[in-house]
Amino acid sequence: GKDLRHAQRSVIIESPFITAKRMEELLPILRKLRQRGVRITVNTRDPKEHDDAEYEYQAALAVYEMQELDITVLYTVKHHRKLAIIDGEILWEGSLNILSQIDSCEIMRRTVSQQLANEVVRFINAGRWL
Repeated sequence: GKDLRHAQRSVIIESPFITAKRMEELLPILRKLRQRGVRITVNTRDPKEHDDAEYEYQAALAVYEMQELDITVLYTVKHHRKLAIIDGEILWEGSLNILSQIDSCEIMRRTVSQQLANEVVRFINAGRWL
């Protein structure tokens, strides 16, 4: 939360699932970041991949709302990575779907390291998003 709010240059989020409830919390933050010129890239599943029609609708609407903010939204087939990289230095990795889960026992690990963040950026081929 705090790391996201204080982003200065770039935010990369990989999260396979998106829900309307979670996006209600995140969209105002993402909007403020975009107003400050922070580049944001979201990598998720194509909403059509969701089995449940309600989840598909929620994800599609969230993607539209993010694109309206000029956030780059990419689709990865059978996507399952959960991570965030902020300003090429703060790395969050774990099992939490960042764009969908609110109350969860899933965990995320925070690391502040340009070197580790760069390794992950290289691994997921995300250099162009920084």
